[in-house]
Amino acid sequence: MMRLDDNDDDVSLFDAEEDTGRGGKSKKTKIKHPVASFFHLFFRVSAILVYLLCELLSSSFIACMVTIILFLSADFWTVKNITGRLMVGLRWWNQVDKDGKSHWVFESRKENSKQLVSDSETRVFWLGLVVCPVIWVFFVFSTLFSFKIKWLAVVIMGVVLQGANLYGYVRCKVGSRTNFKDMATNYFGRQILKQAMTKQEES
Repeated sequence: MMRLDDNDDDVSLFDAEEDTGRGGKSKKTKIKHPVASFFHLFFRVSAILVYLLCELLSSSFIACMVTIILFLSADFWTVKNITGRLMVGLRWWNQVDKDGKSHWVFESRKENSKQLVSDSETRVFWLGLVVCPVIWVFFVFSTLFSFKIKWLAVVIMGVVLQGANLYGYVRCKVGSRTNFKDMATNYFGRQILKQAMTKQEES
């Protein structure tokens, strides 16, 4: 696993899947997890549809608000804990160490097990992950411009919950421990070189 945390004591959740996937290779274009793919889009699309059609579905603002929040919460948990791991081989979470310090951990599958990830599922995953938060951002501005202040808390919650998953999985995708070690090494190297040149100029 590629991790962005220094704690290596955790047992990888991907190990079992990697072991079972070695016995045979399926086409990368095939949807390997249809149920996960369905629910990856179902909760977030349902929240958007309820928001758009709330006046037609119900005259009660509270009922619509609660329904949207339930869909958003279910989507956050599903995407964070299930669909990201199954569809693209990524996961992120927060853990507290023995000293009570909080650590954010971002993981991705090993390079030699990338064949377990379907290209079709990857496209579905990232399309839903990116497009829906953008829609909620649009809802924030439309709510402000139309003076529907009562909906502001709901649309902000949509941005926060779906934006958190987007941020977490982008960190999993673009970052690794090696990259951060290289960045740290280059940074400290530049600082040492800068100090050396400063001292040389002063002397």
